[in-house]
Amino acid sequence: MQITFIVAVSENNVIGVHNDLPWHLSDDLKFFKKNTLNKPIVMGRKTFESFKKPLPYRLNIIISRSLKEAPADTMLFSNIESCIQYLKNENYPEICIIGGGEIFKQTLYLANTILLTRVHTDIQNGEVFFPELDENNWKLDWQELHPKDEKHIYSFTFQKWIKKR
Repeated sequence: MQITFIVAVSENNVIGVHNDLPWHLSDDLKFFKKNTLNKPIVMGRKTFESFKKPLPYRLNIIISRSLKEAPADTMLFSNIESCIQYLKNENYPEICIIGGGEIFKQTLYLANTILLTRVHTDIQNGEVFFPELDENNWKLDWQELHPKDEKHIYSFTFQKWIKKR
């Protein structure tokens, strides 16, 4: 089973401020949607709460030890291992892990691919961070620069990282 991370990260590895993204980049949101549509998306409780409701046309899975009941139209697991086992048993070819920081840290060793949007700015009040990628373990496979424009407050680069075998 393919395990793909999809994440937008500042130059100083910030992914969240006040339980939200520190930017609104419409092309990044389109990239996220295109790459997660019709796939299971796995996230922590705080990431789910930042959405307010499940994302449509995806199996929304929450990893949480504190939630006692799955919110409507989601699945709930108390740990990542049981979630991954369930998805393997259901024969999903790919799952997308979408955050937050703790989920990324706990599952980095499981990922095969990282679809990373590198947002070209430093966020000084960051509260949630993406783990540093060890380039001994990861190879940059593809990238595409998007300059700052009237719709995008920052320039950014889509990157595809593949785990080295």
